[in-house]
Amino acid sequence: MILFSLSGYEALGEKIRGKIKAGAGEVELKYFPDGERYLRIRTDVRDRDVILVAGAHSDSQTLDIFDLACGLVTAGCRSLKILMPFFAYSTMERATREGEVVTAKTRARLFSAIPGAPFGNQIVMLDLHSEGIPFYFEGTVKTRHLYAKAIVIREAKRLGGKDFVLGAVDAGRAKWVESLAKDLDVPAGFVYKKREIDGRVSVSGSNISVKDLSVILYDDMIRSGNSILQACEAYKEAGAATIDVLTTHGVFTRDAVRNMKASGLIRELVCTDSHPNALMARDPFLKVVSCDEVFAEFLAGGAHEA
Repeated sequence: MILFSLSGYEALGEKIRGKIKAGAGEVELKYFPDGERYLRIRTDVRDRDVILVAGAHSDSQTLDIFDLACGLVTAGCRSLKILMPFFAYSTMERATREGEVVTAKTRARLFSAIPGAPFGNQIVMLDLHSEGIPFYFEGTVKTRHLYAKAIVIREAKRLGGKDFVLGAVDAGRAKWVESLAKDLDVPAGFVYKKREIDGRVSVSGSNISVKDLSVILYDDMIRSGNSILQACEAYKEAGAATIDVLTTHGVFTRDAVRNMKASGLIRELVCTDSHPNALMARDPFLKVVSCDEVFAEFLAGGAHEA
């Protein structure tokens, strides 16, 4: 096998490559003065099984994935697996108002248009915000949805020991948290939210008593951190002794990490390296654990679907 990594995923790709003993693929990527890309595959991939590690976290990276994947198939790779730790636009998985574009579907159609390698193309995604996204892909491309449950469970046990409440930021994520809580043998909780006339969202309470207990909040993705902080405030007002936060995708827009730290509500914040922003935060308050084991286990044939 030959493994390639795109920008922001070099470290994760190297960890996965070390676990599966694959060769390193080399790509030359540069930009012309007008912004056009120059892309050249420097490694011979003819009749080789190729793995591409890259996240569709931006429009630029999405096009890089598409361009490189097309080039790898044209260059004669035997099979192509795209490991996609983060799939952007997953919150736009359906239209709620007339005229809205379901961007998750258009991105899936783009990746579905990658030419097929002789032994097939496969796109492997992690902890999707919407479980229906794999069904948006078309044609012969195969998809897998992996779940970082083992990582979340391990970190939750480290943070909370055996006696804590696993919380969701709202009732919409309660199903995911209930499944995790069952595996951890701890109670699950969630907070009630209401949307005001002016569009603001406020928290009105929680479904479980957390007085003098440790609370660990889990959400699949944190962007601005506002929802997390609202939930933390609700649990703190309800008497929680300590609050820690776990997430798979640390998107962390603007000053998200700094704001969560400055709130004084959160003891520790934990995420995976599924998004490049997690590695850029560089704050002792944030612990970043690698999701390499999930993808390496999948490639070895033992990973669980979500």
